[in-house]
Amino acid sequence: MDRLEELVNQWVWRQDFWLPPGVTWKDIAEGSADGSHYPVPRDLLISLPLALGFIALRFVFERVVALPLSWRLGVRDRVRLRVTPVPKLEAFYLQKKQQPSPNDLLVLEKHCGLSQHQIQTWLRHRRNQDRPGNTRKFCEASWRFVFYLMAFSAALVSLIHVSISRRSHNAVAGAQYWYYIVELAFYLSLLLCVSVDIKRKDFKEQIIHHIATILLMAFSYCANYVRVGTLVMLVHDSADFLLESAKMFNYAGWRKTCDALFVVFAAVFLVTRLVVFPYRIVYTAVVDSLDVFPPYPGYYFLNGLLLVLQALHIFWAWLILRMVHKFVFLGKVERDERSDEESEADEEGGEEEHNWEQKKGALNSKLASLANNCVLNNLTNQRRKMNSRTPKAR
Repeated sequence: MDRLEELVNQWVWRQDFWLPPGVTWKDIAEGSADGSHYPVPRDLLISLPLALGFIALRFVFERVVALPLSWRLGVRDRVRLRVTPVPKLEAFYLQKKQQPSPNDLLVLEKHCGLSQHQIQTWLRHRRNQDRPGNTRKFCEASWRFVFYLMAFSAALVSLIHVSISRRSHNAVAGAQYWYYIVELAFYLSLLLCVSVDIKRKDFKEQIIHHIATILLMAFSYCANYVRVGTLVMLVHDSADFLLESAKMFNYAGWRKTCDALFVVFAAVFLVTRLVVFPYRIVYTAVVDSLDVFPPYPGYYFLNGLLLVLQALHIFWAWLILRMVHKFVFLGKVERDERSDEESEADEEGGEEEHNWEQKKGALNSKLASLANNCVLNNLTNQRRKMNSRTPKAR
């Protein structure tokens, strides 16, 4: 075990890369002081089994707690049309799961004996059939809401009277250590479950965010930037639990509560992610830290991750401002800009528009025929009156 740890420290945790000049791993040696200990890389290994435990706990929570809660709050799944089985279309859908190209439509039209419009309609209904219902979305949002709320409360407790204006290799308090490990395990569980979670429009951005967060937490712990890392997680958790609660009430159909929570979330997000994070945390890590240590490889690695997170904050802030614009001018929050519901609504909207065009054309033809009939009837009546009046005139 000692040999393995030595190899890891030699090839992965190289002190000349991760630590400032003049600081070695021996300076951050393991010890104890009033229930505290010094951070070392091997402490992070416990986060792996904890991540698996989070996955199991989530499975139980969603079925034992979240599902009955969704029934009580009135969450209802949309009734979706079940498509008629067509083996060749089913094989094409399972293989590609995307909009067919014109060439694909021509090939499917020859093999299935259906028109291109019928093929597109079948594929649209088949995609909608696989979309997650409101109950599943509610359960996922409620699990994240509970964790983010508890994590935010724990971060406030562990960071009382703590400032990030200076960096020192002090022992890590027990509460702060467990807060770090639990947060790291939770983000690892999110990354492991990304293939089964609901895919949203910012799926790639979420993957980048999870990876950057995990690397940032691991590095900040090992290099004893624990206070900076804890503040980063606190800033994120302060808005995340508001977002998840707004989603929960949105899926339950509580529009006024959802709108109120969204307004609070938007304000907290914009302040913490666009003001506090760049001007307090990023500035301290990039500028103020130079007063303590000269730049070194770990310095650029840490600040690079912080800038990646800030870029994602700007991207999500733009989406939120779009929703704020809709809220101000339309008087309501229509839907989550990140949600998969928007693509579904667009598809269903396209189908409804097509159906409306068909109905509109049929209605226009009926009105035209009715107008023609009315004109013919008027002409016929006028002729009869003229014929009836002719003998009297003579």
